[in-house]
Amino acid sequence: MIPAGRITSIWRYPVKSMLGEQLRQAEIGELGLHADRTWAVRDVELDVTTSAKRLPGLLWLTARYTQAPPPEAGPGHAPEVAIAFPDGTEVTSSDPVVHQALSRYLDHEVELRPLPPMARRDQYRGPMATKTDLRTIFGLEDGEPLPDLSMFPVRKLAEISRYATPVGSYVDAYPVHIITEQSLATMTTLAPDSDFDARRFRPTIVVDSPGASAQPEWDWCGGRLRAPNAELQPLIPTIRCVMPSHEQPELKRDKEITRAIAAHSRRCLGVYGNITRAGHITEGDVLQLDPPNRAAFGATTGSGATKVKRAVMRAVSAAMPAGKRS
Repeated sequence: MIPAGRITSIWRYPVKSMLGEQLRQAEIGELGLHADRTWAVRDVELDVTTSAKRLPGLLWLTARYTQAPPPEAGPGHAPEVAIAFPDGTEVTSSDPVVHQALSRYLDHEVELRPLPPMARRDQYRGPMATKTDLRTIFGLEDGEPLPDLSMFPVRKLAEISRYATPVGSYVDAYPVHIITEQSLATMTTLAPDSDFDARRFRPTIVVDSPGASAQPEWDWCGGRLRAPNAELQPLIPTIRCVMPSHEQPELKRDKEITRAIAAHSRRCLGVYGNITRAGHITEGDVLQLDPPNRAAFGATTGSGATKVKRAVMRAVSAAMPAGKRS
C-alpha cells in the first residue's frame, strides 16, 4: 500500500448532462455514487437517451433533488428533481409541463425520464450509432480517423454497442470517473490559453496526488484505491468526447480543449472505474493505492489482448452505418 492522494471534491449529477452538485460526503456502491444520474433526457424522435454531446444546452440547466435522496434511490426509484433554467424559472420532475418546458428550451422534442428498473433492459437499448454520429460526438473533422476504443474490455465494448447506457445506470460507461488535479495542471501547461476546469470533465471525484507523474491516475489502473470506508478500482483511461469543449456557466466554448487532449493525451483524461467495496467517501479522505499487478494487468491490456479488441472494433466499424441518422 502506498499513498495515492487526497479527495478534494465529490460530484453528483441528479440529471445526466445537467450541471452537477458538489458534496462534502456521499455513499458509494456497485452502481456508483448514491442517487447519481437517476434522471436523463430522452430524444423522442430517436427514442434514445441523449446528452449534452448532442444537445449542449443541457449544460446550462441545473438540477437538484427536492429532498435528500432515500436509501432506495436508483433504478426504478428516481427521487423528485427540480430543474432550473438560465432565466431562473424552475420546474420539477413531477410537473406534467416538464417535458414541454425542456423541449421548448432545447428546441428539440425531448422527455425527462427516470432511471428504469434493471429488469427493463429494453429501456436501456439504443439504435446503433453511425460513423457520422461518432464524428459529431468526438468532434472529428471529415477524414480524421475514428477514435481507438481498444482500451475497453471486449465485454464493455459489447455492452456500449448494444445499450445507450449500461443497464442500471445513466453513466456513459463505468460507475466512477476519477481525475487528478495533476492531470488538469498538465493539460493547462500544454494548452495555456484553455481553462481545464474540473467541471468540464464531470468527474465523480477529484484527487490531489502530488508526485512526479503528469497523469497519476493512469498509473492506478488495475490496482485498488482504498479510502477509509470504501474501495475503488481504477480500470482504464477515460476517452474524451467533444462535451468538455462546450460552453457552460463560467466556462466559454473552447475547441482547443478537445484538440489538446487528442494531441497530447491520446484523447484521454482521467480514468474510469468500479466500486469494489461499498461504503462512503468524504472530501479530504486520504487514498491508499494497492498497486496493480503489472504481470496480470498486462495479460488483459497487452499487445495480444489489444489486437483482439481492435479486431472487434474493426468488425463493429464495418457493420456501423456510414450516414447520419435522419
